[in-house]
Amino acid sequence: MDLTKIIEILAYTIPSLITGSVAYFLFDSYFKDQQNTRRWLLQKEAQKDALPLRLQAYERMALYLERINPTKLLIRITPLSQDKNDYENLVMAQIEQEFEHNSTQQIYMSDECWTIIVTAKNATIQMIRAANRSDRVDSADKLREVLLNDLMEKQSPSNAALAYIKNEVAQLW
Repeated sequence: MDLTKIIEILAYTIPSLITGSVAYFLFDSYFKDQQNTRRWLLQKEAQKDALPLRLQAYERMALYLERINPTKLLIRITPLSQDKNDYENLVMAQIEQEFEHNSTQQIYMSDECWTIIVTAKNATIQMIRAANRSDRVDSADKLREVLLNDLMEKQSPSNAALAYIKNEVAQLW
């Protein structure tokens, strides 16, 4: 083969290769863009379907936090006897029972929000335990009184968690 023949073959092949590569990259980027658009539309549709479920989960956890708020909890649950330890166990059992009933809602919430709810529950239980160990408490009625007086001075853990939930729901819009 002589040199002119090789140059002639290269003169036809190089433009074809360049045109083919440009076409490949254009089609590749077009199909990737189409795939991303379809994925975005599917995600948008899934979010539209999931939003009511998420809002319902936040509502249920807001109700849970309201129900374990010590001021409402102590008014709703009356002592069965005057034994302060029995009353402490009864109140803590109510908190745990409500928590177990709503624990599946965590799949619709952020990890931070769920952690704050669990922390509020644990802080409420610790508040009840600390009040029960106090020297001022000698009966179930006195335990209720001490807890309610303590809450006059400081904010309930439920209120802080409820504020966080409200903030997170506001971000969903």
